[in-house]
Amino acid sequence: MSLLVISGAVIRMGGRTLLNGADLTIDPGRRIGLVGRNGAGKSTLLRAIAGEITIDGGDIRLSSRARMATVRQEAPEGPMSLLDTVLQGDPERLALLAETEMAETGTGDPHRLAEVHDRLLTIGADSAPARAATILAGLGFDEAAQARPVAEFSGGWRMRVALATALFANPDLLLLDEPTNHLDLEATMWLETWLARFPGAALVVSHDRNLLDRAVEAIAHLDKGKISLTPGGFDEFVRIRTERAMQQTRAAERVAFERAHIQSFIDRFRYKASKARQAQARIKALERLPQIESVIEDAPTRFNFPEPARIAPPILALDRVDIGYGTTKILRNVSFTIDMDDRIALLGANGNGKSTLAKLLAERLAPLSGEVRRGPRLKVGYFAQHQTDELVAAENPIDHMARAIPNATPPKLRAQLARFGLDADRAETPIANLSGGEKARLLLALATRDAPQLLILDEPTNHLDIDARDALVKALSDFQGAVLLITHDPHLVELVADRLWLIGDGSVKPFDGDLDDYRALLVERARPAAKVGAVTRKDDRRERAETRAALAPIRKKAQDAEKRLAVLAAERARIEAKLADPALYAPGRTAEITAANARLGAIAKEAAAAEEVWLMAEEELEAAS
Repeated sequence: MSLLVISGAVIRMGGRTLLNGADLTIDPGRRIGLVGRNGAGKSTLLRAIAGEITIDGGDIRLSSRARMATVRQEAPEGPMSLLDTVLQGDPERLALLAETEMAETGTGDPHRLAEVHDRLLTIGADSAPARAATILAGLGFDEAAQARPVAEFSGGWRMRVALATALFANPDLLLLDEPTNHLDLEATMWLETWLARFPGAALVVSHDRNLLDRAVEAIAHLDKGKISLTPGGFDEFVRIRTERAMQQTRAAERVAFERAHIQSFIDRFRYKASKARQAQARIKALERLPQIESVIEDAPTRFNFPEPARIAPPILALDRVDIGYGTTKILRNVSFTIDMDDRIALLGANGNGKSTLAKLLAERLAPLSGEVRRGPRLKVGYFAQHQTDELVAAENPIDHMARAIPNATPPKLRAQLARFGLDADRAETPIANLSGGEKARLLLALATRDAPQLLILDEPTNHLDIDARDALVKALSDFQGAVLLITHDPHLVELVADRLWLIGDGSVKPFDGDLDDYRALLVERARPAAKVGAVTRKDDRRERAETRAALAPIRKKAQDAEKRLAVLAAERARIEAKLADPALYAPGRTAEITAANARLGAIAKEAAAAEEVWLMAEEELEAAS
């Protein structure tokens, strides 16, 4: 029996039809990811399923005995501890415990006491505090934090408590709308694992590709008011959707060719008596041809970072720097250098100092001690989600850009906004009427207005849909400057970063490994401290560290070769674009053409050598794994 059935659902909001005869069935235990462009109606559908809004047509039926849980839109508050707040998420357990108290005090029904105890045993009431504590720990709250009042935490942390409450409820159907938005990378990885093991059904709205690949079994695509279901994770959804689009386009081309061929015959012989019968037969054949429309995709999302001027390395260096606020040191004795080719992602739980380090590098915070050396012509672009609050609601993107570049002409202002998909209409739309994704695009445009050599991105993807996230990845791959990345999106880290720094215990240290190694480290830290045979947890950790250290030079060689290949590929693309420009072939530019072609030949040889180094290093790493 199906758990949830949506049939012919119609939802209209603000004069727009979001759902128009949409169908979806969710069986018990099935986890489904819900995807679609920003504004397609995904969050609205979840609200309709939860009963928060009424649909305009069709039907949404939830199994009569099913328990449903969703994350509350408002953050919890008050003097209750985090642990007790999460325990409130199971109302059945609370009601049963209240009945036992009443029975024991003589105010309840003593004959029901045995039945109540049996039910408490069935739902695992005794283990509930431990289960709630485990969920809170996975979302970043240690034992001391779990005992503190909810009111002591900021809004983002309290939304984590709301998420923990929904997860703890252990419902038959779990509704999650962008559950990773308030999480750091570590909590996001934990949630992926938790959802993958969740025995109930789930409908998850997310733009996190890793979550959609690791935690769900099917993808529901909401597009043009309809829902289509594809088995597998997000990568499989993209593959199947691409193949279907290609097949449909080919079918449309075949029908169009046949239609043109028949129409040509009709036009030639319609009025010839000797061919009249054949012409009439062709007309009927033409009417029978199916109407197949070629797939027309929405305009692809593209971002484009301006190319920075090259400056001598290192572009930035820290020497024994202490970082913090007032007399409180968050990070101590920090030393490192950054070059223009560096792509660095910061690892570590929220609160360990990642954003504090970013503010120092962006000159939003002064060092408490030590030396910070910057290249004399260094420009830094800084993006942080909290900057959304600094935007003026009544102004538009053009106003903000004009204030940031006071001497720029209107075409230059519009061109910078257009780099991030803010077209003429959006450029003149008041900030109050822009979506979260559009505001994020404006912040990216503002951060890169001076063509910075160092780009610092602190949670850049929170409000970007999947297409915009892919556009950001491509733009960062083409960017010729350094990147420092703080994000909860593992997909972004894996495709952009070639160096990982671990922030924790007041220090900044290189992490010798990739995200899979980091996942293993997080799992290892979560293990109980008991011995396994003769090997203690400390011994195991030391062995892993020794293995990573032994492989570090080989991994560095592979990363350097990969970085070199990316630089060469970008240079080759620039030269090929130059050679494709007809203006290059004007009289007197022969030497320039010859030099460009010679450089292309040299690039091919350098790329072959770098690729050989990369292949050998990867083979060594694979043999050691």
